[in-house]
Amino acid sequence: MGILDFLSKQFVDVIDWVEQPGDLGMRYPMKDREVQNGAQLTVRAGQIAFFYNEGVMADAFRPGLYTLETANLPLLTSLRNWDKGFASPFKTDVYFYSQKEQAGLKWGTAQPITVRDREYGALRIRAFGSYSFRVEDVPTFAVKMMGTLEKLRVEDIEPQLRGAIATAIASALGGGDTAFIDLAADQAKLSEKLLAAVQPAFAQWGLACTSFYVESLSLPEEVQAMLDKASSMRVVGNLDQFVRFQSAEAIETAAAQSGGVAGIGAGAAAGMAIGQSMAGGIGGAAAPQPAAPAAPPEDAFAQIEKLHKLMTAGAITQAEFDAKKAELLGNIR
Repeated sequence: MGILDFLSKQFVDVIDWVEQPGDLGMRYPMKDREVQNGAQLTVRAGQIAFFYNEGVMADAFRPGLYTLETANLPLLTSLRNWDKGFASPFKTDVYFYSQKEQAGLKWGTAQPITVRDREYGALRIRAFGSYSFRVEDVPTFAVKMMGTLEKLRVEDIEPQLRGAIATAIASALGGGDTAFIDLAADQAKLSEKLLAAVQPAFAQWGLACTSFYVESLSLPEEVQAMLDKASSMRVVGNLDQFVRFQSAEAIETAAAQSGGVAGIGAGAAAGMAIGQSMAGGIGGAAAPQPAAPAAPPEDAFAQIEKLHKLMTAGAITQAEFDAKKAELLGNIR
């Protein structure tokens, strides 16, 4: 062993860690080197340092500047039997861990999750969002995640975390307690629910999920298309009322087009034919189709149009409309 090799073993007198974004833990590089009495230890904000004795976690140091001696190494002092101070140098492993929040991470369902919806039955849902976490229980994290690794970063454990998130989401949504439409309408409430579901999985590794957001919740395209059709049917509502409304619209359209009074007459005739056809279908027999009358006076049809709108709006009853319409049509010669 040369003199330089000997000296390199003796001069580990400054221990600190300048972490990079995404770093979670690091074993301080001291291969073939030893810590001497009076060495300076710097632990920066958001960090914690642990000294190990033969693989067993001993003394912990939180943010601050320390001069290493028996007074602040009580466990090592006891384990090494340093009754009157330790002899320099001594061998130990020093691990640094970052407890800063790791933010801006993405999660998503690689495959659709099948859930039981209380309104639509089984649905396949895709979801995407973001989350953040931090190292909460360092001893648990050190045993289950860090182990004897030289260094550990966020990207090293992200696949494991995303898998736990997908499992937690499937369990939380699989019960079908809340309809999909309600879930999509209140993503803040859904985010809180999934955060609570994810926490136990993270806790088993010594981690805490500090935030969890659902940014997108969607159905397969073919399922969404069927829901759109169902929504359209609900908007149409009563088919008879819809046909009557369409008839009134046809009258207005005919009046606006060229032909004037003749256009109104044609629109009214079409509207009455549709209404009679509907009545005949409901009653079980087809009503006879009257011959198309000559173009009636404008005033009568204008009144019928106004009366029909009043009936559609609920201002008059069907019976009142029918009686008045019959009276007006009876006056046409």
